Amino acid sequence: MKKTTGTDRSITSNWRPATQAVRGGTWRSEHGETSEALFLTSGYTYDNAQTVADRFAGEAEGMTYSRLQNPTVAMLEERIALMEGAEACRAQASGMAAMTTALLCQVSAGDHVVGARAAFGSCRWLLDHLLPRFGIETTVVDSADDDAWEAAIRPNTKVFFFETPANPTLDVVDLAHVCEVARAHGITTVVDNAFATSALQRPMDFGADVVAYSATKLMDGQGRVLAGAVCGSQEWIDEVLLPFQRNTGPNCAPFNAWVVLKGLETLSLRAHRQSENAVELGKSIEARAPKLLHPGLPSHPRHELAKRQMSATGPIFAFDVGDRKTAFAILDALRLVDISNNIGDARSLMCHPASTTHAGMTQEARDEMGVTEGLLRINVGLEDVEDIKEDLDQALKAAGL
Repeated sequence: MKKTTGTDRSITSNWRPATQAVRGGTWRSEHGETSEALFLTSGYTYDNAQTVADRFAGEAEGMTYSRLQNPTVAMLEERIALMEGAEACRAQASGMAAMTTALLCQVSAGDHVVGARAAFGSCRWLLDHLLPRFGIETTVVDSADDDAWEAAIRPNTKVFFFETPANPTLDVVDLAHVCEVARAHGITTVVDNAFATSALQRPMDFGADVVAYSATKLMDGQGRVLAGAVCGSQEWIDEVLLPFQRNTGPNCAPFNAWVVLKGLETLSLRAHRQSENAVELGKSIEARAPKLLHPGLPSHPRHELAKRQMSATGPIFAFDVGDRKTAFAILDALRLVDISNNIGDARSLMCHPASTTHAGMTQEARDEMGVTEGLLRINVGLEDVEDIKEDLDQALKAAGL
């Protein structure tokens, strides 16, 4: 492989985000291809026995096995790290692989994790079921209660885990405050930034230690592949995360990495345009939705905080229409917007979290989070916003709103 300026940190770290998103991490083969090459290989060959021995011993650079390194995946990792402002990144097979790896690689039986109560259903499952199964204690707190984080700390607390904005209730966490509390107590912060990505929010700028992603969402942006990523310091990635990943194998496939690389080139354009569409759509239905949860609108209790932390508030918001019957009536009346549980897509999508993304949770847990029977979550796409508004307008009318 011929390494270009795309892998020289002394150069790429000085590039602005839009340039990093297009050119960061790019390697070229002897053919000098413009687009990143796709390397579909599980293994590698070597010129002699000493070369492979040196590589496996960590004494020489180079590929050994695609569970550990792959040129296409390595390009994605370098690009995401640059955009995030992180020293290093490891790509994962999916968003949940990223969340699971980011947690399990650093906690053991007897440790304690504090998490935000508002979270994606599978993230709450990690806190409520998986970690306790292995003797790891967990506590969930109201992420909007700044004092609750410090109050939940125990002598054995190792990690704060939260997403902001949260899925699907759009809770916004005060990144600077929570990260400062964690650092003062020697606790590692793990932030799920999937609703925003580095195009809209960079948690490390506010003191976060680890940032985890479902790259399936906005990074790909077109509903094509599953992928995830975990970013952190070089030391943390190499000494804490990598031994876990090397031996458990939640790796991103090269083809999926290549697709996400293509998505990153337009990420900022999409994320900002979809954010604009989401704000406009939210304004158009605010008077008709009994409860609108939209950090981009002044009615959100943490609107000002969201504005300080984010360059735009993302394509996703939620609204509560009172009950499941009304929510289903709205979904069934849609003509343009698709019923789908994905987010970050260029297409507008809507779902009923209580019966989809959070269906595996207990009723008590959903009530605690605010995932009611009348809650709908919408991902606002890149269609003409007037068409989205018209479709939602007729669906609301069909449901009697």
